[in-house]
Amino acid sequence: MEKPINYRPTKAIIDLQAIEHNLISLRQYIGKDIQIIAVVKANAYGHGDVEVARTAIQAGATMLAVATPDEAVHMRGNFKDIDILVLGATPPNFAPYASQENIILTVFSTSWIETVKQYIPLANQLKLHIKVDSGMGRIGVSTKEDLLELYEAIVMSNDFILDGIFTHFATADEEDSLYFDNQVTLFKDFLSVLPKRPRLVHVANTATTLVKEPSLQYDAVRFGISMYGLLPSSFVGSKMPFPIKPAFSLHTELIHIKKMHAGQSVGYGATYTLEEDCYIGTIPIGYADGMLRKLEGQEVLVGGKKAKIVGRICMDQSMILLPTAYNVGEEVVLIGRQQHEQITMDDWATKLQTINYEIPCVITARVPRVYK
Repeated sequence: MEKPINYRPTKAIIDLQAIEHNLISLRQYIGKDIQIIAVVKANAYGHGDVEVARTAIQAGATMLAVATPDEAVHMRGNFKDIDILVLGATPPNFAPYASQENIILTVFSTSWIETVKQYIPLANQLKLHIKVDSGMGRIGVSTKEDLLELYEAIVMSNDFILDGIFTHFATADEEDSLYFDNQVTLFKDFLSVLPKRPRLVHVANTATTLVKEPSLQYDAVRFGISMYGLLPSSFVGSKMPFPIKPAFSLHTELIHIKKMHAGQSVGYGATYTLEEDCYIGTIPIGYADGMLRKLEGQEVLVGGKKAKIVGRICMDQSMILLPTAYNVGEEVVLIGRQQHEQITMDDWATKLQTINYEIPCVITARVPRVYK
């Protein structure tokens, strides 16, 4: 008898057709001339980078964006021809590998260029994108003088190609546009001083792409959170030019059910005491899987009905207050739809006082991703 791949019933189901739908909808919205950079950093926001990247490329993405050199190495090992851009900082000693494997690096310091020169000659010309700090306060050149100095250091060497320039907006997903507008003005001012524009200018993250002036789409857009069917904010949700489909759902099943009586307590610290006789179900998922302890009281779905997590969430298991007795093996949906009810990542984010971006990223690798 063939053994199952995953013995534990806890799993995340990733709907690749939803990701394809979101990308095709974006393509129809922005037109055929603007490139799509699929952001697959952080294991594709916890969805699975290789499978998501493959779907994105098939749906028309022309570049993959990651955050770290190691993510770029992993992506290049699976995709030999697609452009890969590292959005974050890279150590100079990564330059020879990037050159050999045609990985595009972000640069924001002339001293980085000078340090890389110790590795010359490189296997191939190293493609670079200049990062401008227009108001995030993270990496990036922050004066036009530094920009021009960096530009000259790149174009004066035969070992480098200035392939792009970009920035990142801090408040694109907010209704108040004053800070955003100031960043736009600053970036345009920086761009105007370049003797020659590089091949790709890209400033539009997901929110900018979806709700801001189309001229800001420039040569390419970076499609991140909404590729996965999640909204950057409620403001963006109110302005969406097309519907998106969530790709991530989280499932498990009941492994034990018991009838407990009024006055009995559940979980570590005996923090939850029953007020009446009821059924308690145990599910095999806990904070080691990314279901953090602050989710105590969060609702799940069982039998098409909502049921609350009660007692402290354990490392590997949790308990839920059942509306009636169910059988062992009954499906429990923690994120997703069951019959006419739905639990969303935004529900979890509200409970955890965070943003939906964080939710799939903290679901750990112990939870297998199953693709459909």
